[in-house]
Amino acid sequence: MEDPRPEIQAALKDAMKTQNKERRDLLRLLQSAFKQVEIDTRKELTAEDVIDVLQKEAKKRRETITDLTKAGRGDQIAQEEQELVIIEEFLPRQMTEEEVAMIVKEVIAEMGDVSLSVKEMGRVIGPVMQKVKGQADGKLVSKIVREQLNA
Repeated sequence: MEDPRPEIQAALKDAMKTQNKERRDLLRLLQSAFKQVEIDTRKELTAEDVIDVLQKEAKKRRETITDLTKAGRGDQIAQEEQELVIIEEFLPRQMTEEEVAMIVKEVIAEMGDVSLSVKEMGRVIGPVMQKVKGQADGKLVSKIVREQLNA
């Protein structure tokens, strides 16, 4: 996994040159988030840690968009969506539902336990999340595992 921080730094410089204030402010916010995690954990972030921070920031935006939609605040949704698009530029390519479903099937086959029920989703989700780390959303994985176990 490649560290996206140099790309973010270059994008920040570009945003400053083009005077794109929204993009500049978001990229600075991301850099601050990285720095805060480094301070909190007292260690330098790896590329994987940086991806985790970006995913958390993207998740915050998705949840905010959902909440704003429910509240009928269309004026603020556009800004959150724009921020989400910028964050997603620096995340690894996300897997499709079909790709995740294939991995779920592989993990279930590796476990060899054909009597798995929905109650045992956690036993399947853990290994699947290890394989798709950074490339698939947990909600998507959970949905697909539930579908596979119900099938």
